[in-house]
Amino acid sequence: MRTAAPVRLNGVMNAFITAAGAYLPGDPVGNDEIAARLGGVDARGDRLRRRILAANGIAKRHYALDERGRTTELNEELAAAALRSMLDDRGLGPADLDMLATATTQGDLLVPGFASMVHGRIGGGPMQLLSAAGVCASGIAALDAAVAKVRLGDRQRAAVVGSELASRWLRASRFNGSHGANGSGGSDTDAHFLRWMLSDGAGSVLVEARPRPDRPSLRVDWVRTVSLAHEHAVCMRSGTDGAAPEAGRTWQDMGSAAAAEQAGMMLLRQDTSALGALAEAGLKEFASLAQRGLIDLKRLDHVLCHYSTNAFRDIVFDQLASTGAQIDTGRWFSNLETRGNTGAASIFIALEECWRTGRFEPGQTVLLAVPESGRFSFGFAHLTCVGPEAAQAVQVPERAAAPAAVVHEKVSHEAVLHGAAPTSDGNVFARLDAVWEDFERRLDAVPVMRRLADGESTLDDYLRLLFNLRQQVADGARWISRAASNFSVDHFDLRSAAIGHAAEEHRDFMMIERDYAACGGSIEAIRNGRKNIGSEALSAYMFHAASLPDPVGLLGAMFVIEGLGTGKAAGWAAQFQQQLGLRDDQVSFLAYHGEADDDHFAKLQAILASPRIDAAAADAIVSTAKTVARLYALQLEELDNV
Repeated sequence: MRTAAPVRLNGVMNAFITAAGAYLPGDPVGNDEIAARLGGVDARGDRLRRRILAANGIAKRHYALDERGRTTELNEELAAAALRSMLDDRGLGPADLDMLATATTQGDLLVPGFASMVHGRIGGGPMQLLSAAGVCASGIAALDAAVAKVRLGDRQRAAVVGSELASRWLRASRFNGSHGANGSGGSDTDAHFLRWMLSDGAGSVLVEARPRPDRPSLRVDWVRTVSLAHEHAVCMRSGTDGAAPEAGRTWQDMGSAAAAEQAGMMLLRQDTSALGALAEAGLKEFASLAQRGLIDLKRLDHVLCHYSTNAFRDIVFDQLASTGAQIDTGRWFSNLETRGNTGAASIFIALEECWRTGRFEPGQTVLLAVPESGRFSFGFAHLTCVGPEAAQAVQVPERAAAPAAVVHEKVSHEAVLHGAAPTSDGNVFARLDAVWEDFERRLDAVPVMRRLADGESTLDDYLRLLFNLRQQVADGARWISRAASNFSVDHFDLRSAAIGHAAEEHRDFMMIERDYAACGGSIEAIRNGRKNIGSEALSAYMFHAASLPDPVGLLGAMFVIEGLGTGKAAGWAAQFQQQLGLRDDQVSFLAYHGEADDDHFAKLQAILASPRIDAAAADAIVSTAKTVARLYALQLEELDNV
């Protein structure tokens, strides 16, 4: 199928969620029906059930079990049903997909991977597969992979599905006669806690390179996942008789599956005493994203947070309030009470309900947040709703979240879509994108870059590039520091940001030196090198611009320089490695900036989207960006010309 050209900015494609689907098996099961569906509960177990249900707030859930407790559907069938629901929403079929990313705690089979089984179930043509394993946060991990492949341009339509069939683990037959409930494997509460928490279901989204033309889509601004397993013990587990696995004492070492079952190793256990620490760790990760400029709680229109219990939600609200954060709980959405806790599927089931009911409007921002207790993992994604007309418009780069709340009544409809304040000459992002397109054309014509693109680069090309870049990069921290000293108190935040950035820039030229030496170059030679005529012109201009009062125009310089990092550096590093057989320690400067500049660029985008960027500031920013882009290209054109 022929598709339209993808939306790009700074050479990096955007990704959009264009459809959503969900599937919940059977009729809703109320609290009074659970015991009958899952099987025998004694008096003590019933007290535990009532206490746990009172805390988690779940009123209804779904099981792929009939009234006699027999499994009615496979996990792969749940996933396939959610995928078909999503494809119907988009008017497509499985043959239109070129990637499928799945997430589940446990598939129907031990081997092969869950994605292979789901692909076989839905059919379609050849496609890339990914089976993300884990617990709740594996859904965000699968989304991250799909978004990355679409942005890279490798895939046009990637389906993501999270699916869980937990009820097979929760039936009474797994508890009756096992030693796990009272033995070394954990307490009754640990063993029974998840029995009254988990249920079945699947949710799916479609990720495409362009927005859909007939209704709003959700642009994926960024996705972040992080594990804190290095700091925390196992919290949610199955397959061992203790919290931590030991060689010779896992379920695979027991001689038979029956012996493992008898030992209580096949029960799902939750260390409930660790859940408070999970909430605290999640809030720290949230705060870290806020400090990096990726989240502004006051400017979020919707927060979809997966949590297993309302008690967890209340902890989050209380701790946020204790920091002075203004929380509008009406912006937080969860369907835990009516859909239950479906693990990796939960966030997509919640997103599908919001999608289906029209909860999101163009210009609004959405945060997805998923804590995972397994061994303390967290997944976050920031989305911006864009209208169908955005298919022909330039989008804010996916590296940054453009806060919708900065938009005031007088802001144009275009500014609402892009999250930027209007200027006298159009959207500042659109104008900067035009600068970038011209810059890319110049870069493509530079001999050393052209040879790299053609797969014909040499080690001499790479060494010359490092040698020449080092001389200009060494000046970076100095002109940034000068700019910081020239910001007045009215721009204190820009001054602080510049000071912090200068500290990071101090080590950049040293990374270049290490890469140069690792490739056989002389440290003495590169340190004593001279700037080429392009580097001289670029450095002189940067110091001049940094010396002006309140040098806001330098944001244009940062747009070009940080844009190179987030849009080009990682690709260049990979190409040089592939063509020249270089090690990681020989391309550390380019590889580092391919990652670090993501966050720098996100902070820049947030500033560019703020009301402080009026018409005069926008003109200065665009003018500076044009000059820096031309001089940076000249620096690469004039390698060794001193």
